[in-house]
Amino acid sequence: MANVAKKVSWSGRDRDDDEDGRAGETTPLLNGTGPGAAGSARQFTPSSFLRIGQLSNVDLNEDIHELETELPRQRPNEIPHNEKLLSLKYESLDYDNSENQLFLEEERRINHAAFRTVEIKRWVICAMIGILTGLVACFIDIVVENLAGLKYRVVKDNIDKFTAKGGLSFSLLLWATLNASVVMVGSVIVAFIEPVAAGSGIPQIKCYLNGVKIPHVVRLKTLVIKVCGVILSVVGGLAVGKEGPMIHSGSVIAAGISQGRSTSLKRDFKIFEYFRRDTEKRDFVSAGAAAGVSAAFGAPVGGVLFSLEEGASFWNQFLTWRIFFASMISTFTLNSVLSVYHGNAWDLSSPGLINFGRFDSEKMVYTIQEIPIFIFMGVVGGILGALFNALNYWLTMFRIRYIHRPCLQVVEAMLVAAVTATVGFVMIYCSRDCQPIQGSSVAYPLQLFCADGEYNSMATAFFNTPEKSVVNLFHDPPGSYNPMTLGMFTLMYFFLACWTYGLTVSAGVFIPSLLIGAAWGRLFGISLSYLTKGSIWADPGKYALMGAAAQLGGIVRMTLSLTVIMMEATGNVTYGFPIMLVLMTAKIVGDYFVEGLYDMHIQLQSVPFLHWEAPVTSHSLTAREVMSTPVTCLRRIERVGTVVDILSDTSSNHNGFPVVESNPGTTQVAGLRGLILRSQLIVLLKHKVFVERANLSLVQRRLKLKDFRDAYPRFPPIQSIHVSQDERDCMIDLSEFMNPSPYTVPQEASLPRVFKLFRALGLRHLVVVDNRNEVVGMVTRKDLARYRLGKEGLEELSLAQT
Repeated sequence: MANVAKKVSWSGRDRDDDEDGRAGETTPLLNGTGPGAAGSARQFTPSSFLRIGQLSNVDLNEDIHELETELPRQRPNEIPHNEKLLSLKYESLDYDNSENQLFLEEERRINHAAFRTVEIKRWVICAMIGILTGLVACFIDIVVENLAGLKYRVVKDNIDKFTAKGGLSFSLLLWATLNASVVMVGSVIVAFIEPVAAGSGIPQIKCYLNGVKIPHVVRLKTLVIKVCGVILSVVGGLAVGKEGPMIHSGSVIAAGISQGRSTSLKRDFKIFEYFRRDTEKRDFVSAGAAAGVSAAFGAPVGGVLFSLEEGASFWNQFLTWRIFFASMISTFTLNSVLSVYHGNAWDLSSPGLINFGRFDSEKMVYTIQEIPIFIFMGVVGGILGALFNALNYWLTMFRIRYIHRPCLQVVEAMLVAAVTATVGFVMIYCSRDCQPIQGSSVAYPLQLFCADGEYNSMATAFFNTPEKSVVNLFHDPPGSYNPMTLGMFTLMYFFLACWTYGLTVSAGVFIPSLLIGAAWGRLFGISLSYLTKGSIWADPGKYALMGAAAQLGGIVRMTLSLTVIMMEATGNVTYGFPIMLVLMTAKIVGDYFVEGLYDMHIQLQSVPFLHWEAPVTSHSLTAREVMSTPVTCLRRIERVGTVVDILSDTSSNHNGFPVVESNPGTTQVAGLRGLILRSQLIVLLKHKVFVERANLSLVQRRLKLKDFRDAYPRFPPIQSIHVSQDERDCMIDLSEFMNPSPYTVPQEASLPRVFKLFRALGLRHLVVVDNRNEVVGMVTRKDLARYRLGKEGLEELSLAQT
């Protein structure tokens, strides 16, 4: 039997709410069987395919009912979790325009000049996305720099004071307490106010661009919590970076600006109303994600490629140029503001939140005999990345089962912060790696037990934000680090970063991955230099860069965009080929063992994510076997009471209804006439667009597309719409509002063919018809996403209301 106990999800609520936060608006089990029956063969009878004007009852198994009644009201200590599940609570976005009469009339009214105005508005929005994303990145960078600097100065002064007179345990206590306190605030705001702001946000944005509606993911409140949370996480000394969350932040900014209003602030600025639909919003969110990458790494081309490779499931040529424009504006804004802040207004030298510094080609040139060495580093990165992901997978499973209460999540975050400080302190205390201060660029040199004029080398790794530590590992001259120091740091930081990713804090995994890779890469370079008797080509900084690329590629499995991001961040095209080799090798080796980190977390949340292609061995499956039945259909002229009953039935909470031509009082069905959405029906009921009212001239005006856009994206629940008993007997004509040409497939079509059509067009509903054009079923996202290629061939996931 499928697991029906609720589990913690990105929305962070233990209720089945949709984006509005209203209960009961989730998708039901569409195929009319219990969740556990999803894997079994289905028997079809002609009468089971269609129900006109009736409610589709969901036949849940009795044992599920018993389990639900037995569940106590308080949260259980353990939440069972099964990865072979697909959640029914995630809705789909609709990227297909409904070409109804209202849409066609609006198109005819708009002249050439109006179309030009719309196009100009698109460019204006992209510019605003770039500017605001750049400003948010500046704010994060400046606040982190000042707060982290203050913390490190306080701790350094305290350690210096107690080194002289004894009692260093007080310094440890101060450091651990400061870290835990700051992280506690960051974790509390995420756990109790907006749980979807946890983590980097990249998996959530990937899902959104794939066509899955993740509750609250592009809200203004999420942005505020994300920005504050990431500042507190980095200042709190966790093994995290501030670059990943910039992608989520850029996406939220894009979604907000493009709609011309804020639902969180309940303000409508009455601008950009034309873009209030999923298709347009998705394109702008792609631009926001690219602008976030661009601001984080100073890599506008990398940002565009990131959106293409990791994010956008749907793409076109015009979009590419606009996204590149937003990315360029973003990095330029960040560069300008930070240059003014650092006191050199005309020196644009801060293109991103992290700047790897220029790699001098003459000193750090690579030779042909190093290519096999780089490939070997890619193999190491792939293995270490797979180990990181596997450990994080089991840790995340443990968190889903046991650490699901917000208070426990906060305690865990504080524990990790305190342990991170303690590990750092113990490693600094035990280290005897002393380096001369003269000629070094260490921000907070800690002397501890070193002689005068020297500083503790281990302290530079922990007494710095991770970004600065990465740059130091890339550019510090040979001899700056003891191999034992690098080895111990790599080992400890690997496990700390693995433990940290998945905490209820806003944080990214980019920089910790780069830091781990840079540390073992530099160690590898030192070892190579030792073996080759100090050969000029064995520069440790070069190998630190390759190690960083290998480690990050092994964890997140990005290839194209990451190659360009690394090239742009280092300002050196020469390394393009070795970086690409390293990333490809890391991805191939890592994929052999386990999935990438982001895909793994998407799978753990049971999200119906559609990959680029259908499973390779699925050609034998047809639409008839995959589709959901029975389908609730509506007549072209339907009774209002019937529509209200269908929309009110929580057991069959469908979102799309085929419209058929049939005579009232008969079960004889003519062919498919169109498709109408739940949201459209709700707007029609709200405005009481009934045939009788129109005949009596009681309707004030004809509905326009603007009325539907004003209700987007949070359409009122059916429970909030009052329909009197007399009105229930009225008729409603759907001809004008339905989509008269929905996409259909014959029931004999193979799964890959159905999958390709569904995914490429970004559909939400695909109607299955027989040879007489009569509706026999409906294909939705969950029907396609539940088939995947497992270790033993094609497997079918169970569906559950998790």
